[in-house]
Amino acid sequence: MNQGNGIAKEINLKHLYNVIIKRFWIVLVITFLTTIAGWYYSSLHKTEPLYEASTNIFIEADSEYRKTLQVIIKDPSVLESVIADLGLEKSPAELAGQINAYSIDDTQVVRISVTDTSSKRAVEIANTTAKVFSEKIPLILKFKEDKEDIRILSGAKENPLPINNSNPNKIILAAIVFGVVLGIGLLFLIDSLDDTIKSESDIEMILGIQVLGSVSSMNKKNISKKKHKRIETGLRGETIVSK
Repeated sequence: MNQGNGIAKEINLKHLYNVIIKRFWIVLVITFLTTIAGWYYSSLHKTEPLYEASTNIFIEADSEYRKTLQVIIKDPSVLESVIADLGLEKSPAELAGQINAYSIDDTQVVRISVTDTSSKRAVEIANTTAKVFSEKIPLILKFKEDKEDIRILSGAKENPLPINNSNPNKIILAAIVFGVVLGIGLLFLIDSLDDTIKSESDIEMILGIQVLGSVSSMNKKNISKKKHKRIETGLRGETIVSK
């Protein structure tokens, strides 16, 4: 019983292998087309990489007061100084669109996150914004100099990895895998629609009987050869009898 199952599995694996090898060119063509499509899509939708840098500051204030201070971080009076210090060629409104300030888990720690097309510039903007903010707030809100209401906890560090998926190789690789899977699936679909009998095992499977023998294919050339052999045999027999 187990031996029969093993033979059946071997036949099925051999059949699957033959199906793939017989029309493997279809897989190659489909994979080539999907790869070209993936490359074209990635080049058409190519996005510029964005980098993020963050710095944490401590604000000793209640939640409502802290929200007010978070708004001031993106105020033009602060961002104009940041632009001047770094020599940036952009308006305060444009720079404000790159900055996000929020409390971490409702604590007194506020994170200033900056996104930019340059990882180095993102770090510079984040650190400079925190520095300018901590210097200007005492003047704006008239804090006492000896009272440390705002302190920089940690400076931003450069992250070389972009936060957006701008790597075209991932799209091309996905297109190659999709092409191979689609091609092999198409091969099996074509094979399942092909109802011609290809081997003795197909006959045994369809009719449920064992094949005892097979007849070779016949054509005009083979038939003429066999006739010629019969004539030669007959002539030789007649010659022997005449003697």
